Amino acid sequence: MTERLLQYIWQFQYFNKNGLCTIDDQVLSIIHPGTYNVNQGPDFLNGKIKVGDTLWAGSIELHINTSDWQQHRHSSDKNYKNVILHVVWKNDVRLELFPTLELQPIVSKLLLTKYSALLDNAQFIPCEKQLCNVDLLTVTVWKERLVIERLQQKVSYIDGLLKQNNYHWEETFWWMLARNFGIKINSDVFEKIAQTIPVNILAKHKAQLLQVEAILMGQAGLLDKNFKEDYPIMLQKEYRFLQKKYKFKRVSEPLFFLRMRPSNFPTIRLAQLAVMVHEGKQLFSQVKDIHHLPDVEKLFVVTANDYWHYHYVFDELSAYKKKTTGKQMVDNIIVNTVVPLLFSYGYFNTNEELKNKALDWLRNVTAESNSITNSFRTLGIENASAWDSQALLYLKKEYCGNKRCLQCAIGNEILAPMHERRTGK
Repeated sequence: MTERLLQYIWQFQYFNKNGLCTIDDQVLSIIHPGTYNVNQGPDFLNGKIKVGDTLWAGSIELHINTSDWQQHRHSSDKNYKNVILHVVWKNDVRLELFPTLELQPIVSKLLLTKYSALLDNAQFIPCEKQLCNVDLLTVTVWKERLVIERLQQKVSYIDGLLKQNNYHWEETFWWMLARNFGIKINSDVFEKIAQTIPVNILAKHKAQLLQVEAILMGQAGLLDKNFKEDYPIMLQKEYRFLQKKYKFKRVSEPLFFLRMRPSNFPTIRLAQLAVMVHEGKQLFSQVKDIHHLPDVEKLFVVTANDYWHYHYVFDELSAYKKKTTGKQMVDNIIVNTVVPLLFSYGYFNTNEELKNKALDWLRNVTAESNSITNSFRTLGIENASAWDSQALLYLKKEYCGNKRCLQCAIGNEILAPMHERRTGK
């Protein structure tokens, strides 16, 4: 037994309430189990019970053993002065402070068996074998909740960025966009590079693509070699002048090239990012004003300059190939930068229209395809759009991976007694 499982059993009243009595054999009626408390103090607040003929209202505290009350020193804590009922799994000592209810004898062993089976399951997700029995509506509604949870998580992250730059939304967009171009392996370094280059400096030089690319490549530490070709030599010369002019401080973290597709090399992504800065103007302001997703997608389709058609790294010729941001990259930018930032802007400015626009775009972006979403699809869970895939990725990471079945709507339905699953109570 865990304390969280005990709280779950109490919250949903998954025990036999017929002939309910305290450990002192007083007749007990649960009028309301209270509201689960996520803050300091008793586990449940504003509960209502009846002991004998007396009606009580107040807090309800739960412990594995009765003696835990003393071990946790609750008697000297003013937060626990209003406790009206002590709910325990096992009554191991006698306390006469308030009524005590022991749950162990009145909880179905089937529930405990099902819960143990989930925790001990080493498969892709704990409920893999039971998932086929879960109602489709439960999954659909839960995915909607997961998407909002994931976006709220992004809101917190973006709030942290905004605090760093005095709530400059265009600056924040620039940082997040750069992070996106770093793909997964170089995302942190790309974001740090962007943070060393204020958007007002980029704006001064955006008309000169060579200068923008020189700044990005130089800040990434990619212009420190002795080059043979004219183009990197020009970039190097431009960067040395601009670095001295603006006193740029370089990041110390290295960029990674190994074990990635050449089209994702940081040189290519930085070259494309430079073109985006060169061609764009106040990108976030444009995003806010756009109504249709295809128009947003066009903003992020860019092609690196001609040098990169024949290169993946400096000074090494390769077969001709235009280095254009493909659909997958554009979708990735919309899902991980545009939607979260637009939703956050709507959240902080109480603009439901912008929040709904962000959610609508997410529903219309192509679904992400990876090992996690493919595994869910194998289990019969739909992955029709980025809305679905974002929900599934969050579900796997935050719930299934941590075995938070008790906080998951799917886990709740699996653990619920059969009569409650049939009636929906």
